Amino acid sequence: MKEDTSGRSPDSPEEQEASKVPLRIKELREIEEISALDMARDIGISPGVYAQYESGERDIPISALYRIAACLGVDTTVLLTGEDPRMESASVCRKGQGVKIERYPGYEFSSLAYNFKGRTIEPLLVYLDPSKPEAPQVNHGGKEFNYVIRGRVKVTVGNRAYILEEGDSIYFDALRPHGQAAVDGPAEFITVIEEK
Repeated sequence: MKEDTSGRSPDSPEEQEASKVPLRIKELREIEEISALDMARDIGISPGVYAQYESGERDIPISALYRIAACLGVDTTVLLTGEDPRMESASVCRKGQGVKIERYPGYEFSSLAYNFKGRTIEPLLVYLDPSKPEAPQVNHGGKEFNYVIRGRVKVTVGNRAYILEEGDSIYFDALRPHGQAAVDGPAEFITVIEEK
């Protein structure tokens, strides 16, 4: 058995909340009377991968969450928290109060604007644990901005890797396969994703 060096208990609130996301997706899909096969087709993945998302066997990339939410006609906040966002003019997120989800081991994010209705961008605080395997590259519509606030982060866009230090940033076309990994220790960065 692998030792958990994340500092979180096996049933941390982040992991408990993340485990509810597939259940919410399945429940909403069934309420909307959309078959799993149709959902997989509509979000552009194989039925097998979609089944793994819904069963919780496979982590759901944030880009897939956006597509699933769009197909279900809900805000991504509903998938993450089970509640609709409420704010229309301003939404404050206090330190440590964002909705936290562990996307996969070593890549945890907090949604910082989850309570704002009709978001067109998704600001996230991301924590990278270098003791975990590097996350696979993803791609999604829109553009993405990353700003390093602690540590060093390797941002790979396509075949090119960029090493960013505290205060450095990168803006890129998110249709290109991309990923982030900590370099030389834990790291945190802000990412702002244009929802498409």
